[in-house]
Amino acid sequence: MARVVVAVLCALGLSVGAGSSAGADSTAGGDLKVAQTLGDRDLTFMLRRVTGLPGPLHVDVFTHRGTAAGTLRLGTVPTGASHDRAAGSSAGTTTSSASVRLGSTPGSYSAALDIDRAGPWELVVDDGSRTARIPFVVPGQATSPPELTVFGGFVTAGVLMLVTLFVAVRARRGAWALVPAGGVVAALATAVTAALLSASLPMPPEPGGQVDATNDNVADPYAVVRPVTNDYSRPPVSLETGRYPARAAERGTLRLSVHDGSTGLPADDLVVHDGALMHLLVIGPTGELWHLHPIRTAPGSYEVQLRLPAAGHYAVSAEFARRGGGIQQVRSATGLTVADGSARGGDPALPAELAPRGPGERTVDGVPVRLSAPSLTAGAASTLTARVGDTPTLQPWLGMVGHMIVVGPLDKADATSPARMGRAAQGAPVWAHAHSMGGDMSGHMSGHSAHGMEDAPAHDMAVMDHGDEPSARTSAGSMSGLMPLNGDSPADETVAAYGPDSFVYTFSRPGYYRVWIQAERDSAVLTMPYLLHVSPARGAK
Repeated sequence: MARVVVAVLCALGLSVGAGSSAGADSTAGGDLKVAQTLGDRDLTFMLRRVTGLPGPLHVDVFTHRGTAAGTLRLGTVPTGASHDRAAGSSAGTTTSSASVRLGSTPGSYSAALDIDRAGPWELVVDDGSRTARIPFVVPGQATSPPELTVFGGFVTAGVLMLVTLFVAVRARRGAWALVPAGGVVAALATAVTAALLSASLPMPPEPGGQVDATNDNVADPYAVVRPVTNDYSRPPVSLETGRYPARAAERGTLRLSVHDGSTGLPADDLVVHDGALMHLLVIGPTGELWHLHPIRTAPGSYEVQLRLPAAGHYAVSAEFARRGGGIQQVRSATGLTVADGSARGGDPALPAELAPRGPGERTVDGVPVRLSAPSLTAGAASTLTARVGDTPTLQPWLGMVGHMIVVGPLDKADATSPARMGRAAQGAPVWAHAHSMGGDMSGHMSGHSAHGMEDAPAHDMAVMDHGDEPSARTSAGSMSGLMPLNGDSPADETVAAYGPDSFVYTFSRPGYYRVWIQAERDSAVLTMPYLLHVSPARGAK
């Protein structure tokens, strides 16, 4: 009997150690950060994870310098379908509401709303003239089949152990005790086997991440979707831009539609990628760049307000991630053409600090900036380092310390023209979006330091390159310096402790490139435009 007790304890230890990797929500339930361009406000919403049901959903709203004061009305709306009519009866109904009063000082403003169930939800944000709908998922707590088997095996073994003791004491023949004792061994063998095998069993598809979320599969993904290893990929989407009637210097609304490339139906399965549902890039005729985050107004429908200063052609591109379909960057086939709003016409004037320059020192929005970009050669990895300001006080923006937008190669006349850059960007072979290798909290960075290419995590640096070649995403280290400060959440925009931005990028072709580096400092996002020349590879004709 002592040996049986020892075996039970050993099996219990194995089950605890092996069963931990089979949890139902290993990747779900973390904080969700979403950037939104709501009218003239560039806001970042942080939806803190719900730790118990029913429980509060804490929402933090981060504002930037120049954000207008005002009041936002927030609401939570359950959206999931269910086979149980009662469970889905409140879908589309606001169940909790709160208000957030934004001040004129950049910072964080908070509110709390009530969540009463697991499932897919929408956070509705209303500023009085437009409404954004941010989807999120509140995961349920489910027990995996291996865990149920382990627990059931130990409970059965415990009951049969008592039966064995009772039979051994009361029965005249000791052989009768072997029957329940055999059951104890079988139950323990089942529990230990389930515990050992649970580490190798695949997790079920994550609702909201890999498969569409419903009330049923969020509450128990094991009961609805069995663990499988198949591919969840979906076809690419098409991006349609609506008519833009506003003239130069007038405020207008750009409406975007995202449709499934296979069915033509609205694609309402965009997931948060790099801190936003959609990253919209607009390049104007003067070479000015807008990096915006349209609000979701309905399934497959997005909109953003613009005040485009100059007449001419604007190139438009959107980057997003589709649930189970990976990251896509889709360039608008038509772009935008803005009519002149003045009677005098003529080429638009570009502010001096927005004019593209080569590597070296310059001043942007009163901040000294120094860019180092040695040895730019086609086909070879190049390191570009931008030091923004004189102190290591950069803030994470969209989860990264820095962003770099690359467009080219371009004819030099087009790349420097004050009126043709938008048209040239429309047909440029390469559009790329690269992320910083990581923040340096000491203000110093070395190419061979811990933030370097060799030691960077594989998921950190993202480069999306869309030219004549198929789109590809490579990795090499963007958030290695952003240490988590809130469980599994990286530092937010309130943390100002990072030094230079360092990017590693391979220019595929020689020629002239327009490059924009973006970073946040003093709660203001700075955009630094550059004109870089990439030399042909050695021996290239």
